[in-house]
Amino acid sequence: MKDAVLERVVIDDPKAGIFRVNRRAFTEPEYLELEKARVFSRCWIYVGHESEVPAPGDFRSRRVAGRPIILVRGDDGEVRVLLNTCTHRGALVCRQPKGNARTFQCPYHAWTFNSQGELIGVPGESSYSPAFDRKQFALGRPARTDSYRGFVFMCLDRTAPELSEYLAGAVEYLDLVCDQSETGMRISEGSQAYSVRANWKLLVENSIDGYHGLPTHQRYFAFLADSGVDLRGGLETSHQKALDLGNGHAVIEYLSPFGRPIARWVPTFGELAKARIEEKHRRLEERFGPERAFRISQTARNLLIFPNLIINDIMAVTVRTFFPVTPDYMEVNAWNLGPAEEDIEDSTLRLDNFLTFLGPGGFATPDDVEMLESCQRGFANREVEWSDISRGMTREHPSISDELQIRTFWRRWHDLLVGPHVRRSRKAA
Repeated sequence: MKDAVLERVVIDDPKAGIFRVNRRAFTEPEYLELEKARVFSRCWIYVGHESEVPAPGDFRSRRVAGRPIILVRGDDGEVRVLLNTCTHRGALVCRQPKGNARTFQCPYHAWTFNSQGELIGVPGESSYSPAFDRKQFALGRPARTDSYRGFVFMCLDRTAPELSEYLAGAVEYLDLVCDQSETGMRISEGSQAYSVRANWKLLVENSIDGYHGLPTHQRYFAFLADSGVDLRGGLETSHQKALDLGNGHAVIEYLSPFGRPIARWVPTFGELAKARIEEKHRRLEERFGPERAFRISQTARNLLIFPNLIINDIMAVTVRTFFPVTPDYMEVNAWNLGPAEEDIEDSTLRLDNFLTFLGPGGFATPDDVEMLESCQRGFANREVEWSDISRGMTREHPSISDELQIRTFWRRWHDLLVGPHVRRSRKAA
């Protein structure tokens, strides 16, 4: 793909207040190939949470950035990311989605690896020459692996910045999520897995888009109103923020009108939950003071960690990732995250909220999927070339219903695809 074509895919004119994206970015296979090479192979990508593998030998196998991997806690207690492919002929060495194992054995020729990824068994090893060295055949690993507060990431680019530098301003919002717990956050057992017949970047936009909520999710807001929930608080602008967090990460933060087991009671929780939730808020104030306790418990946030990790800390904490299979088809995975010390009553409330709104059969997700697939179908009208993402572009303090956070994603996406070589040539011209 020619560099000039890449440069024309985004129109970014802050002075005029115009931001547009050419719809070819959602439909053409060439863009997907560039994304795999310049985005998913160079950025830090979320793998999983340390709480998913609490004991030595615990593992989870999944696809991350299109690659089969194993998230495993070794016998030495260290959490590792191993590439799920036998170093002999390439077969998957782990074919179960989860479990506990001291070893991983390839079903093809029975080469065996321990939980640290070391090759420990080779049938008929005497048939190999003295040059054969088991150490050279340990399971592969990504170029970089690191974690922040239990969130495990991998990067396939050895030259990438450290994870702490990459996360930039997103660290503040991960802290707001993790500080809900006194003992650490934990992924609940089970997950959601579904697919959407739309381009993956549409789900990025949707996940941090505060503009679509009322028109798209009318059924849910009607359900809340009928249940006695006061929705006016979420419309207050004093607690609304839409922020560029650096490196393509972005967030919208707002006063939550939803019930939250961490410290916001609503009538749908029932009177028995009220005292427990008030006690949680009191303990937050003891730990952090009134101001931060209020922000942790009473405000909600939709956080994007570029390129494909969404953490929705709304009525429950949803961790969601997605990866493109084709330009018009993506696979989505989501998990529920909550305080490890949470009792069964509040955990039940959290899971109910998680499923009611963002579950594949909940109020919101089917609405969103229909809208994204509708957009993808609409892109067949190639005569309409551009999507507009200009809302609020000239405001000094954009609201959550503006699109600063979506422009943040697209600017980073465009910067990675165009590349420094094009920027240098443009400056020279």
